[in-house]
Amino acid sequence: MTPSIHFECHRPGKDVTVYDEEVVLDRPDVKVLFQSNFTGDDACARGSVILQHNAPIVWFVVVGSWHDIGRFHLKDGSFTGFYTNLSQPVEICADKWIGRDLFLDLWQPTQGQPHWLDEDEFASAVKDGLIDGATRRRVLNERSLIDLQVSRGEWPPPIVRDIDLGQVRALLST
Repeated sequence: MTPSIHFECHRPGKDVTVYDEEVVLDRPDVKVLFQSNFTGDDACARGSVILQHNAPIVWFVVVGSWHDIGRFHLKDGSFTGFYTNLSQPVEICADKWIGRDLFLDLWQPTQGQPHWLDEDEFASAVKDGLIDGATRRRVLNERSLIDLQVSRGEWPPPIVRDIDLGQVRALLST
């Protein structure tokens, strides 16, 4: 049986959102999570729907990193792109995992160029003191490292490109 977890998403100045997810792969360096039905509203970037309500999501938590990465889909399972969420390293405590979102997100659509989202929210959080100077510098450093890898065609990491929705569903059925 696949273990289930409760993933708490904390965002400075916002309510906590809890997602129920299944742990598909549990390695010391990376965890692969599956949410079969996204419970939020449709998510959009630059006027296009990138994730629909009730759509599946595959999340990759790289242990100790300042990001996590999702494979986003529509309700019918169509892959729309990669979503990198800049965050503090995820705290894993048995079946309760805690993610601390830091606003900046990289959207890499299947068609078109990658672009950063929520830069205005990040700037406001810094201005309002919700993000301190050291955290701001760490987030901007992470962004620079990711930008470098994007420019080299090396982002997202291979495991994120290799494990798709079909493979996750197959793993869950075994």
